[in-house]
Amino acid sequence: MRLGDHLAAGPFDLALSAGFFGFFAHAGMLCALDEAGLAPERLTGTSAGALVAGMYASGRSPHDIANVLLAVRAADFADPGPGLGWWRGRRFRGILRHELGAVDFAGCVRPVAVSAWDVVRRRIDVLDSGDLAAAIHASCAFPGLLQPVRIGARWYLDGGIADRAATNGLVPGRRVLHHHLVSRSPWRRPGDPSLAPPQREGLVALAIGSLPRVGPRRLAAGRVAFERAREATRVALDRPIVDGVVRTVA
Repeated sequence: MRLGDHLAAGPFDLALSAGFFGFFAHAGMLCALDEAGLAPERLTGTSAGALVAGMYASGRSPHDIANVLLAVRAADFADPGPGLGWWRGRRFRGILRHELGAVDFAGCVRPVAVSAWDVVRRRIDVLDSGDLAAAIHASCAFPGLLQPVRIGARWYLDGGIADRAATNGLVPGRRVLHHHLVSRSPWRRPGDPSLAPPQREGLVALAIGSLPRVGPRRLAAGRVAFERAREATRVALDRPIVDGVVRTVA
């Protein structure tokens, strides 16, 4: 069955993986789904995936999200300061609060859950209530780049540490499309099982290869990643699902 037919056959959830500055690719993929008239009912996300999932769930359209991301410059969120990370994260949190359509999870138009790494308990927590911007910030707190984020009595870092696939927040028994950002991270070992598309009943993974690597010093590549992911998703919707995965190259 083609991916597009599979998604059109009934309600589905969307899981957006971690992938450093991969939110551009997530936005491109989401725009392609929107153009095809395909909308997820519920979302989960980790790190870059949490940012896009949270914005979409809060009521922003995929094209609104793309416009926001493509307009961002490193100076907009760079705020160096003492602490366990290069940036304090205050500017990043401010951007989130300004751009989200909802202040907290309860105000979202679609349910969403994001994963964050509890620094003290050394485990993933699934955040799905309370301050939406704080939860996204926590999930995106890449070690060494953003300082840990405090929510209540807990300190959090990037959810990609132990839930790169953003599957911890999924609801069992539901159909899921997983947008798997193919990792090109130099710090991950070849063969790391977290780098493979997840496999579970009811889940189909979309894996797009050859996307450019984007980072705080390579934000210009974000537009290329967005456009290539959007076009690759359009192609993927016409491709068959093979062993729970649709693979395509940007």
